[in-house]
Amino acid sequence: MTVRTAVIGCGDVSSVHFGAISKLDGVELVAVCDTDPGRLAAAVAAYGVPGFVDHLGLIAEARPDVVHITTPHDQHAALAADCLERGVNVIVEKPLAHTLAEGRRLVEAAANSHAKIAVCFQNRYNATSQAMQALLSSGELGAVLGASATVMWQRGAGYYLDRPWRGSWAGGGGGLLMNQAIHTVDLLQWLVGDVVTVSGNASTRFLGGAIEVEDTAEFVAEHANGARSVFYATLANAVNAPVTLDIITERATLSLRGDLTVTYGDGRVDVVPERVLESGGRAYWGVSHELLITDFYARLGDDGPFWINPAEAEKSLRIVKEIYRQSYPESLDAVG
Repeated sequence: MTVRTAVIGCGDVSSVHFGAISKLDGVELVAVCDTDPGRLAAAVAAYGVPGFVDHLGLIAEARPDVVHITTPHDQHAALAADCLERGVNVIVEKPLAHTLAEGRRLVEAAANSHAKIAVCFQNRYNATSQAMQALLSSGELGAVLGASATVMWQRGAGYYLDRPWRGSWAGGGGGLLMNQAIHTVDLLQWLVGDVVTVSGNASTRFLGGAIEVEDTAEFVAEHANGARSVFYATLANAVNAPVTLDIITERATLSLRGDLTVTYGDGRVDVVPERVLESGGRAYWGVSHELLITDFYARLGDDGPFWINPAEAEKSLRIVKEIYRQSYPESLDAVG
């Protein structure tokens, strides 16, 4: 049986979704949707399928089994909820939503639907992330004592001028933490454990003339297991440096710098290489979109929700929004 699929949002990141769909056996792209006439026309020409400006029209006429949502952040929750309410399975890009209220709306929509939904925290599928999770959950390394992470990237004003929603509270729901560093926030809480308290700050140090959201942030988080993690991220770096993630346990140190180095207390050292990006997409998107998408389609017939679902994705959204609440107390309505 052929699975009918569609893509809503034909901007930058949609390219990796189109690429992944094209490699799936038994999956047929049947429609695309975008409110921008130029992007819609380009997608129709590129993929030879009908185009729609209205997602409800797409659902009614094209009858997809799965919809990929790759729109600006402020559209994620509403579009995904509309699909779920109509029994259509969903793969939605991160973040879950641009506000906590919209995120909660999507969590509830998923709980009330028989359709499945995945949120694209694809870095959980990285070879290094999988290895870290396996080691930590095995108990071999003992208790987690603490962790640290950095995201030292570069974005200029042109990045935001090209897509103005990225630099606004209304469109993006935030800046660096919502758009770039949320993947690392997700890995930190997934690998170390649920965050129970967080204290931090977000600020605009470099791009104040181009954006109203933050380009730099830091926080200290306390985890349910008693571990403490520290985090720093900025878009003012000279280059897009590799994300770093260090986890200290009783018997080893796990250090992510592209590849994963595991240094044991007895002197042994293991290295887990990360997969190399072959084609399609930008290096900082990571290498695992295709793995997540393939896994989602493989699990469509399974009972229960997909493992990276809205309730799981809400965890990182709450961490980010708590940093905003502490940093912008005078603008809580804007930051959501």
